[in-house]
Amino acid sequence: MMFAVIRVRGTVDKKKEINATMKMMRLTRVNHCVIVRKEPQIEGMIKKVKDFVTWGEISEATLEKLVAARGRMEGDKKLDEKAAKDVADTIKKQKNMNDIKGFKPLFRLSPPRKGYEGIKRAFPKGALGYRGDKINKLIERMM
Repeated sequence: MMFAVIRVRGTVDKKKEINATMKMMRLTRVNHCVIVRKEPQIEGMIKKVKDFVTWGEISEATLEKLVAARGRMEGDKKLDEKAAKDVADTIKKQKNMNDIKGFKPLFRLSPPRKGYEGIKRAFPKGALGYRGDKINKLIERMM
């Protein structure tokens, strides 16, 4: 199982350990998204930064669309259809995104259409925290 983690809030008034955890997860800017495996270590990191991110289980269809629309190779080059399918298949096989040669393990998304639900409250009244499979709808709005 894979999680999509999207940074929602900025850098003002953050503790150093939260900043370091965000860097380790490659979430350096708002609206950046990473795909991570479901492991106890990763879940601990997510729980530490829960007040700054939203996350949930990403579906295979959404993963394929995300890689095709927002996946980039080194040099900020877009992926062609064949490369996008290969990258999506590799990610689905539970491999580390860093192992894919030349692929940037980060997706830069635009702000969601119709906006966030609010960036200071937990989901469902706000945008922060665990969303489950509803993360797929948010990602579709951000592509």
